[in-house]
Amino acid sequence: MNAPIKIDTSKIDTLQSDKPETPGYASATPGDLEITPRDRRFGRDQKQGRWWHGGDPVATAFYNALSVTFPMGEAFFVESVKAFRDGTPERLAGEIRAFVKQEVNHSREHIAFNRRVADAGYDVSRMEAHVKEALELTRDRPKIANLASTMALEHFTAILAQQLIANPRHLAGADRESADLWRWHALEEIEHKGVAYDTWLHATRDWSRWQRWKVKSLVMLIVTKEFTRKRAIGMLDLLRQDGLTGPKIWARLFWYAFGRPGMARKIFGAWLSYFLPGFHPWNHDDRHLIQLAESDYQDAVMPEAAG
Repeated sequence: MNAPIKIDTSKIDTLQSDKPETPGYASATPGDLEITPRDRRFGRDQKQGRWWHGGDPVATAFYNALSVTFPMGEAFFVESVKAFRDGTPERLAGEIRAFVKQEVNHSREHIAFNRRVADAGYDVSRMEAHVKEALELTRDRPKIANLASTMALEHFTAILAQQLIANPRHLAGADRESADLWRWHALEEIEHKGVAYDTWLHATRDWSRWQRWKVKSLVMLIVTKEFTRKRAIGMLDLLRQDGLTGPKIWARLFWYAFGRPGMARKIFGAWLSYFLPGFHPWNHDDRHLIQLAESDYQDAVMPEAAG
């Protein structure tokens, strides 16, 4: 999450607008996009290994530290978007409803996943406390600032999701139930990646393009700093519980993020695109990855179903 910031909210005094349905902004969201909540459950009857990701403590820590943030973080996303749903065009209102359903399902599944992480012997209470502390800082902020943070973090999750599905190396060696969970989550993050952004465009439709760009760029820089710093702290906390500390483990974690498989390195260009004039998450239409993840999931479950 991110620290408090000051944002000029003087231009958003007409959010409950009676303007016609035609949005006062340009959205690149495909007209035929369907956001489909998929109510799936993973790993309920499974005892998850401590190093469930190919026996690699670094890879396991990378994903465990992300997962711990999701239940509370996604609840924050939902509330931030819902705060601006009144008066939205009918199509966007429907997308917000689907977004909420998807995020609620994600939270439920990561609560279950995080319980398995704890059952494997990890203490995640410090990481959960850090997330709670960050969320407490948002209580007195303008709602538009929370929406801007959500929009930035949703871009983060979308580009992580894109890489997760496009490059099988990221989940290679992970146990099947955990890999299926992460692919399912990723495909839905791609599917709803424009919802928070379109909600922002609607909420700031009376702002100048410069004001909109300035605020969203500042927020992204703050979010990036806090997101990467706190996830790194969480990963090192988990590794410390495995007795893995010191410069060598720091180097291994750095190599995992920036070398091979290099998630942080590979998303950098997509992260940078956020600052371009005219940016929209759907300027890059990657819906083929949704179909790919769906087919991979079916391929995984069909042999058992047929047996």
